[in-house]
Amino acid sequence: MAGLIDQKLTALGLSLPTPAAPIANYVGYVVTPGFVTLSGQLPVVDGTVAIVGTLGDTLTVEEGQRAARICFLNVLAQLKAACAGDLDRVTRIVHLRGFVASTPSFAQHALVMNGASDLAVAVFGEAGRHARSTVGVVSLPAGAAVEVEAVAQIA
Repeated sequence: MAGLIDQKLTALGLSLPTPAAPIANYVGYVVTPGFVTLSGQLPVVDGTVAIVGTLGDTLTVEEGQRAARICFLNVLAQLKAACAGDLDRVTRIVHLRGFVASTPSFAQHALVMNGASDLAVAVFGEAGRHARSTVGVVSLPAGAAVEVEAVAQIA
């Protein structure tokens, strides 16, 4: 039987991808007592970075938001793996950190990161409200537009 969070994802018309394997010397997540720290996730769809480019140059805020949303779906896939398949163990999304590939003059990083934050709240309700940092960077792995990492509290 699907858990409540899985049912919520289905109601939102969302399905989680297979968690991406690390591409270097790190792991996708680390579980410590009561918490999961999740490595940065790119906007990967079917094994390919789906949204590449630079905000303020080749990409719009809306495209950046879509990238951040895809990143958060990948965060959820890793989180589900960390919770042995049971997202109902998540009691809180504690922190999201977003990296936005952008030009020096781009100043709408927060709007881009709302793509991830809005989805966290849509999926987890009040438990999805989180602290957040968003940083503009000159480039990201594989030319990705956005990368999102997370910390979640679990039961």
